[in-house]
Amino acid sequence: MPDRGAFRYRTIMPIESSHQDRNFDDLAGRFSRNIYGGLKGQIRLAVLARDFAEFLPIAPYVPLTPDKTLNILDAGGGQGQFSLPLAAAGHSLTLCDISANMLKIAEQQAAVLGASEHVQLLQCPAQAVAEYLPDATAPFDLVICHAVIEWVVEPFALLDHLLTLLRPGGHLSLIFYNKHGLIYKNLLRTNYKKIKSDDYRPHRGSLTPINPATPEALLQYAASRELEVLCHSGIRVFYDYILDPEQRRREEVTVLELEQKLSRQQPYRDLGRYVHLLLQKPFSSAP
Repeated sequence: MPDRGAFRYRTIMPIESSHQDRNFDDLAGRFSRNIYGGLKGQIRLAVLARDFAEFLPIAPYVPLTPDKTLNILDAGGGQGQFSLPLAAAGHSLTLCDISANMLKIAEQQAAVLGASEHVQLLQCPAQAVAEYLPDATAPFDLVICHAVIEWVVEPFALLDHLLTLLRPGGHLSLIFYNKHGLIYKNLLRTNYKKIKSDDYRPHRGSLTPINPATPEALLQYAASRELEVLCHSGIRVFYDYILDPEQRRREEVTVLELEQKLSRQQPYRDLGRYVHLLLQKPFSSAP
């Protein structure tokens, strides 16, 4: 693995960008409370931990072995809820995000976890992260791109860029906001006008993404790039569709258990509000 030395835990100052992708500086606190502060976040992390333990068995999801220490990029990683525990387990982590407030929270959490020496923070767009990396940092063994592509104008261009930073045989962990789930939630809320117009543009300040995707589109993309699909899971396949807030708070342990059980079963998997694909880059490409 490359020696990152002096580059560890180094923050790049903000840069100007002409892109129109979503910056969550204004909602960093809301993300902590609404996304990861409750059962929603527990479900997401539980499904991811299960997927990694089974298909990419590295610490902290299985005991660490000397040959399983990875060089990891968390692209658009925000507060690093999933990636910082990987750094705490001994992996080398580069986390980039355009939000200074998100990175500040990530910095604080890295210190709490005792992971600071394994972490490099970059404030930059994920599409341009290669410009801010020392040559010794790439290629990465694992690229994490969780709940990012639905917030960018050109999601497939972003993925193509990230694949250039992934070594042959490396893994891409991709989570995206599922358009099927968005449609189904609007059906349950009788928002028929949105369904008929196919217009799901969010209100200002909303956490509804600007560019939801379908599993079919991402699987087609993976096939076009010769990526092997190791794991395909839905995240929150029924919890978000419980419209009564009081009912949502019932039997949280059972909800967590059933979410994991149903996350890979059809038809529930493809109704997940999010979808996780764990993909592997080919070791070599045909001429």
